[in-house]
Amino acid sequence: MEIIDDIIMIEGIGNDSNVYIFKDIIVDTGTGDNCNYLIDSISKAGLSLDDLNLIVNTHNHFDHMGGNRCFNLEVAMHGDDAKAVENQDNHATVAEMFGRSLEGFEVNRKLKEGDKIHNFEVLHTPGHTNGGICLYDGKTLISGDTVFAGGGFGRTDLGGNIEQMKNSLKRLSELDVQNLLPGHGPWTENGSEHIKLSYRMLVG
Repeated sequence: MEIIDDIIMIEGIGNDSNVYIFKDIIVDTGTGDNCNYLIDSISKAGLSLDDLNLIVNTHNHFDHMGGNRCFNLEVAMHGDDAKAVENQDNHATVAEMFGRSLEGFEVNRKLKEGDKIHNFEVLHTPGHTNGGICLYDGKTLISGDTVFAGGGFGRTDLGGNIEQMKNSLKRLSELDVQNLLPGHGPWTENGSEHIKLSYRMLVG
């Protein structure tokens, strides 16, 4: 666990996504297989569960939202990805890839491009999923599985679209990003360089 600019960064273990917390928001929650690790990490950061009010899921894949069941919180995600959750679609949410079945929960708030989560703006960045989002505050990008450090980007064969991914990475490459906080793997400074590398690797 690390903290940068008041964002608590909890590294995912096993199949879990990374988890990020700022103010009263928790971004992604992993598979739910390691609830105790997640809750202990939150406690070590000096927070209690009572300090949290909302889960924001960057997209609807099980390794990012299965852990929603660890918390009694409202859930927000992009409306295009909420449909598969509401239908408890184990294929579209890739729950079946983990040998799991999606436990139903409500999506209480359907996000769209331009919505604000405190100082962060919701950027609709489809490609990995139709409703994938990133959060950007002018300095830090919480990128879900859209883009990773070191030139990586989210696979597009799990309900995504390669052309949408190209467009999303092009858009992100035009931002000024210092801190890149991805859904998996290491977070990094000089985020813009990593995003531009990812875009170049995708388009050749």
